[in-house]
Amino acid sequence: MKIPFNKPYMTGKELFYIAEAHFNGMLAGDGPFTKKCHHWLEEQTGSKKALLTHSCTAALEMAAMLADIQPGDEVIMPSYTFVSTANAFALRGAVPVFVDIRPDTLNIDETKIEAAITPKTKVIVPVHYAGVGCEMDTIMEIANRHQLLVIEDAAQGVNATYKNKPLGTIGHLGAYSFHETKNVISGEGGALLINDDRFVERAEIIREKGTNRSKFFRGQVDKYTWVDLGSSYLPGEVIAAFLWAQFEDIDNITQRRLEIWEKYHEGLYALERAGLIKRPTFPAECVHNAHMYYIILNSLDARTQLITQMKALDIHPVFHYVPLHTSPAGLKYGRTNGDLKVTEDLSERLLRLPMWTGLEPQLDRVRSVIFDSFASYMPHEGNRLYA
Repeated sequence: MKIPFNKPYMTGKELFYIAEAHFNGMLAGDGPFTKKCHHWLEEQTGSKKALLTHSCTAALEMAAMLADIQPGDEVIMPSYTFVSTANAFALRGAVPVFVDIRPDTLNIDETKIEAAITPKTKVIVPVHYAGVGCEMDTIMEIANRHQLLVIEDAAQGVNATYKNKPLGTIGHLGAYSFHETKNVISGEGGALLINDDRFVERAEIIREKGTNRSKFFRGQVDKYTWVDLGSSYLPGEVIAAFLWAQFEDIDNITQRRLEIWEKYHEGLYALERAGLIKRPTFPAECVHNAHMYYIILNSLDARTQLITQMKALDIHPVFHYVPLHTSPAGLKYGRTNGDLKVTEDLSERLLRLPMWTGLEPQLDRVRSVIFDSFASYMPHEGNRLYA
């Protein structure tokens, strides 16, 4: 049986809610299901305002506009992230400034940030890799001292916390993703969390194509018109209806993923003890959401060999980001500060294992194949998968 890297999970209510949205005669954006999702996000996170978007990319682009990014501004971020993190700011003419990551969490190395600050710096963008929080207290202290904004790329961080604070709510703005590879999904989709009151009104305007349409529907103006720059960032009601079913089941989804994560972690302990892999780690102050389970091999060749062996048995792990600072666009639009040795090293050795709600019956097979691939290096361990 094929075991894909990801398999989108449905709770069973998604199609019913989509049919309900159609029955209600509301398929465009900002209908009843969108409002339910907004309220849920605000209640769960404590954010001042939550706005669904058609992607996390859209949420980051909105954040860049709210930050009033201008050509020549600089934005500090890790290179080990998805292209949208940089694109959102490069589209406004800013220069992404890439700094190295920590070897333990693969998050931005907070000790590298201050050296990257120049008079042109406007924003710091921490990326919460694998749903594990960055060292946000330090990052916020640096930002406040230098009067910078913090925009959290929490694409992988829904239902995860740092010091009991939901990821995405600690900085001035935060962005979530509900792409089909995330924990709770809507196919494509995202949300912008506004944690600073001064951005709330303009966020609504930017999201509604630069109009004050939201005020019109609340009866605050008698007609709506173009008042600012913006674009069409809101999702259709079908997306929100699908997402609402996922929100209703988020505790169950998270618990099941955590159980899969823990079984991977326990089952692969012997390989780490033998020095053949490194398992994920996370700080005590962080509660992760089991967004992914990855292992770090000892070399690029070892990773390539394991991928080949697993795919031959129809199991499909994947590696992750090609560092942005090495990409053609990264070289053109961004710059690095200091060396990025950790980024370059770990990006060649990290391997993400299949991780999705419903994987439980096939999990032993995945772990057994991984373990067996190292059997020749562990003559005294045999097949003691749970050692």
